[in-house]
Amino acid sequence: MIDMENQINDDLEIQARLKLFSVIEPGSISWSVELKRYGAVELVERIIHGPYEKLGRESEGYRQLLRDTSIQKLWEEIEIAEARFITPNSKHWPTSLNDLRNPPIGLIIKGANLPAQSISIVGTRKPTLYGARVASEFASGFADRNWAVISGGAYGIDTHAHRGCLAAEGSTFAVLASGVSVNYPAGNNKLFSELQENGALISEVMPSVGARAERFLTRNRLIAALSKATIVIEAAFRSGSLRTARDAAEIMRPVMAVPGPITSPTSDGCHRLIGERLAEIVTSVPDALELILPISGQKTGTLSGDDT
Repeated sequence: MIDMENQINDDLEIQARLKLFSVIEPGSISWSVELKRYGAVELVERIIHGPYEKLGRESEGYRQLLRDTSIQKLWEEIEIAEARFITPNSKHWPTSLNDLRNPPIGLIIKGANLPAQSISIVGTRKPTLYGARVASEFASGFADRNWAVISGGAYGIDTHAHRGCLAAEGSTFAVLASGVSVNYPAGNNKLFSELQENGALISEVMPSVGARAERFLTRNRLIAALSKATIVIEAAFRSGSLRTARDAAEIMRPVMAVPGPITSPTSDGCHRLIGERLAEIVTSVPDALELILPISGQKTGTLSGDDT
């Protein structure tokens, strides 16, 4: 028998989270603290009706945004995008995201479920032929072993990882810095279409929202948290991929790096991670699996197509 009171409360929480999701820039630790403290329903009420001075001068701006936000229009935008919105109360929320200090308010998903076994492969946008080949071979090797591959949908290593997985008829998932309807970068339009058929596009902003520079860094924590481990294949000394590696290490996920020539600037970041003892050296998929399998009993959850 359905508990109607709990169902109503869940629906209100989802709607409140969707409102917050639509106006708050992802990745804020302070917002995560407030959301955990009050819950979405009370937090929205406090911002709109007060008292709530936590935001100082920004309070009025958020108050107006939330007042003007139409839940119906938000749901319509998601429906038009042929996507879905899930929250931590959803049956198939990836519980591994709860390991983050700043978990997402919710997620927009366009595509299939995320299998229990997944690996993230990240790296430079300007790989050498060596890096491109290694990314493709690692991704196809994991796909052959029924592991999903997670990356960021960007040019370079991300693209080669996604395509390597698809070539092996595997499932691959892109965590975007834009909405799922934007297809950024535009040169990967075809890839994004294939991803929707053999994986999913994942985002923590509304479908039509464009990419922002800082969001490429904040989304990296999701790439790290959604997977069992992270592998860095070619990265410059100050590459954003190192942020993904550090995000993974912070939540106790294994981090691995593929070494390259000591004369190659595109491998400086990998060598840095290895030198700082943040990453283990790997040169093959079996190498990586030896490091991952001892912790593979941990749950990452699934992304479902029919639950909210």
